[in-house]
Amino acid sequence: MLSAESAALVRATLPVVAESLDEITSRFYGAMFRDRPELLDGMFNRGNQASGAQRRALAGSIAAFATALLEEPDVRPDALLSRIAHKHAAVGVTDDQYTIVHKYLFGAIAEVLGEAVTPEVAAAWDEVYWLMAGALIGQEARLYQDAGVAPGRIWRQWTVAERRDETPDVVSFVVRPADGEPAPEARAGQYVSVRVQLPDGVHQLRQYTLSSDPGGDLRRITVKRVAGTADGPDGEVSNLLHDTVRTGDELTLSPPFGDVVLDDPADATVPLVLVSAGIGCTPMTGMLAHLAALGSTRPVLVLHADRSPAEHALRTETRDLGERLPAARAVFWYEHPGPEEPAARVGLMDLDGVELPDGATVFLCGPLPFMRDVRGQLLRTGVPARRIRYEVFGPDLWLAGPSA
Repeated sequence: MLSAESAALVRATLPVVAESLDEITSRFYGAMFRDRPELLDGMFNRGNQASGAQRRALAGSIAAFATALLEEPDVRPDALLSRIAHKHAAVGVTDDQYTIVHKYLFGAIAEVLGEAVTPEVAAAWDEVYWLMAGALIGQEARLYQDAGVAPGRIWRQWTVAERRDETPDVVSFVVRPADGEPAPEARAGQYVSVRVQLPDGVHQLRQYTLSSDPGGDLRRITVKRVAGTADGPDGEVSNLLHDTVRTGDELTLSPPFGDVVLDDPADATVPLVLVSAGIGCTPMTGMLAHLAALGSTRPVLVLHADRSPAEHALRTETRDLGERLPAARAVFWYEHPGPEEPAARVGLMDLDGVELPDGATVFLCGPLPFMRDVRGQLLRTGVPARRIRYEVFGPDLWLAGPSA
C-alpha cells in the first residue's frame, strides 16, 4: 500500500511527528475553524473541541494508521478505519471535506516541524494521508449506500412518542418517523446522531445508542445529562434534550451507524458477555432486547458496574430481559449498594470469582479507564483480544493513550 521510498521516510520521521501530533492537531483545528467557521455549525462537537478530546483522537488515529502501514505494508488496516468511517457517516462527512482537512493539516505540520518537513518528507506523509482518506471515502460511500441516503444528506424528522425519566440524570426518548414511512434497518449496538439547534443558533450533533430492540418502527435513545468537569463544559446537547424535549416534539436523527454490533444471526450459539459501566449499559440493553425478541437461547452473561442501584439506568429492564432469556445471568457491582439489588457486589468491577463462558464474544462499553481495566482483567483470564469488542462514546481516545 505504501511505497518503499515513502515507507522509509515515514518510519524515520514517525517518532518526531508522533511527538508533535498534539500541537499539530491543535494548530490544524485552530486554523481551519478560523477560516471555515461554518464547520462548527453541525459538524464538529464544540465540547470535544474545548476539552481537546477530538484533537487527541485525531492524533491517535493518524499515528495508529501510519504504524499499521509500516508493520503490515501489504494489508490496509480496514478494521482500524471502520470505526472512523461509521462516525463520519453518522455526521454526514463528504468527500470534499477531506481536501479541506488536508490543506489545514499539512499547513500545521509544516508550521510545527519547520525545516524538518523536506519536500520528500511532505510527499511521504501526503501518501499516508491520502491512503487513509481514500480508504475512508470508500467505506463511507458503502455505508451511505447501505443506509439509502446521499452523502451529507442523512437527516430525517422523528416524533417523540414517549419520554421516560430513568434516573435523576438519565432520560429515554422513544421515537417514530414523523413522515409515517418505515424506519431504516438497524442492528443491535448501533447508534444514531441527534442534530439540535442551540440557543446561540449553532447546530450541534451527538451520537446516542439505540437502547431498545432495533426492529420495528419505534426506536429509543437513552441520554445521560453530561455535567461539566475540569476537562470540559456541561454537555450542550444532553442538557438541551433533558430540559426541553417532551412527548410530541420532533427530533432530527441520522440513520443508524456503528460497527460494534451483535453478530448475525443473533440466535447463534456463541456465548456472549456484555460488560458495561454507567451509561455504557445502553448498547447492552439494546442487544438483550433484540435477543429476547428473537427468543434466543444462547448463553449470555451481563456484567455491569455503577455508583448505586438508583443511578443504574435501565436496571429493572435489564433484569426483566435477562429473565426472558433462558441461558442468561447477571452480576452487578455498586460503589454504594442498596436494597434493590441485595445480591450485588460492592465496589468496582472485579472479575475474580466470576465464571466466564468458554469461547465467548465480549462486548465492552463504559468510561475509558473502566474499559482499559476490565479489558486487562479479561486478557489475564485468557480471553483472546480478538474476542473483545469495545464501543467508545465520543472521540475514540483508546488509540491516543496506553491500552490495558
